[in-house]
Amino acid sequence: MKVTNKPILLVEDDRVDTMTVTRALKELQVKNTLVHVENGEEALDYLQDPTSNKPCIMLLDLNMPIMNGIELLKVVKNDQQLKRIPVVVLTTSEEQQDKVNSFDLGIAGYMTKPVDYQQFIGIMRAIDAYWTMSEMP
Repeated sequence: MKVTNKPILLVEDDRVDTMTVTRALKELQVKNTLVHVENGEEALDYLQDPTSNKPCIMLLDLNMPIMNGIELLKVVKNDQQLKRIPVVVLTTSEEQQDKVNSFDLGIAGYMTKPVDYQQFIGIMRAIDAYWTMSEMP
């Protein structure tokens, strides 16, 4: 995958899913730093910190304590400085409304958990291909 100096932000409260994502990124030889936070409030603190390096992508769980993924998406997508960060939702939610709400808020992809390792790799490769094509002259 293409390497940028920007980190990948993983917003996930489940340890096993965090390990799966970490393993998949390693297999894809992603060199970007992985910044991991456990809920939407921590993610927002990171994203709004002027000293933090803004992520090239956010991998977002929907069902989290304190501030859930939909609440975080609403804030991020209404912020001029953050709204263009691509977001891929990773969730246990089977609710169709969560999927509709997520896409209405401008996400780049949606996966139900448990995260299927090969499916996750496929999504990350597709995002990489999109980035590569979008940078062509």
